[in-house]
Amino acid sequence: MRRSGIANLPLHRGYVPGWLAERMARLGLAITECILQDFGKQEYLKRLSDPFWFQSLGCVMGMDWHSSGITTSVLGALKKAVNPLSKELGIYICGGKGKHSKNTPQELYRYSDKHGLDGAGLARASKLVAKVDNSAIQDGYQLYLHAFIVNDEGGWTVVQQGMKDADATARRYHWHSEGFASYTEQPHSGICGANQGKIIDMTALEARPTKAAILSLCTEKPATVLAELSTLSMPNRHHVTANDINLKRLGAMLWLTHERQPADFDELLLLQGVGARTLQSLALVSEVIYGTPTRFDDPARFSFAHGGKDGHPFPVPTKIYDETIDVLNRAVRQAKLGLHDKKQAIQALSSLAYRAEKDFVARDNLNELLERERNNAWRYGGKTVFGDSMPPVNNQLRLFD
Repeated sequence: MRRSGIANLPLHRGYVPGWLAERMARLGLAITECILQDFGKQEYLKRLSDPFWFQSLGCVMGMDWHSSGITTSVLGALKKAVNPLSKELGIYICGGKGKHSKNTPQELYRYSDKHGLDGAGLARASKLVAKVDNSAIQDGYQLYLHAFIVNDEGGWTVVQQGMKDADATARRYHWHSEGFASYTEQPHSGICGANQGKIIDMTALEARPTKAAILSLCTEKPATVLAELSTLSMPNRHHVTANDINLKRLGAMLWLTHERQPADFDELLLLQGVGARTLQSLALVSEVIYGTPTRFDDPARFSFAHGGKDGHPFPVPTKIYDETIDVLNRAVRQAKLGLHDKKQAIQALSSLAYRAEKDFVARDNLNELLERERNNAWRYGGKTVFGDSMPPVNNQLRLFD
């Protein structure tokens, strides 16, 4: 299995407002179609199994950049948008949160019957994955979400999440069928959660003596180590700081989309007419679609596409969000007709940003950027769970009221 990473996720309760949930579904579908067109179904499953990419996807969709709520909301949005088109896309999402997770086997059987897959085998995989993370790894987290994403060729990814009320944290578990050898031998593609110190982990190397004793009583196959993973730590705070972001990457992208004009780059001529602020969002969405795995070690950066529903780093600019979705959808529709120019222009945004980084010297002006985004949020239909953004008050003029 490929190593992916560990992320610490504060447990956030709340809800996703309707205006954001609807947009998340539309953007999630557009990103899904782009990846399927350019990279295929197996690559799509592979990306969902990477916790760093998954967190970046949630950020670019406007969810709170650091919270566990990304898991539920992203999977819910994808299931709502992808499943009605499952026959065309070749992807289906089963399960979900709470009682919906218990429906996973039945959903897998129905999907398998339509596509000639091994429904019993897939249902068994679903149950074993949950059993390993709930029982073989006793880390204090109780599973409450189980999503099984399958393609029409039988490949699958599982994303499930547990909560620990005692310290208000969540842990997300990622599995991927590609190269899968054993449910108890390095099975995960990533586990995201706070380090709990010593836990009971029957998949760990240190558990071998225990399992050797068990083998004297039964014939169960012993497991080996859960690989050490690189760490992504999500802080228990809402505001974004310079330490959360690769400022060189963010600065080069902002320079490209705001200070340079599309006419300066042949690759972007087809995006003329798209404003600088929408180009900023498109550049980050482009990276989610076309970026390499090393580009997702600072997921907070992707929240600069469409902000966050809690107002951090800034309110969700709904007008920009809608324009981003519209540009992506038009590119996908034209690609289906054999016209790939617009998709190539979108892809060029991320590659141009990479090139701009080479000689770019970043300066820490994050507070200026945040102030600008927040002051302009009302122009772009800014929204949070607390309401609509309002124009900034000019305190200097109020002295003369």
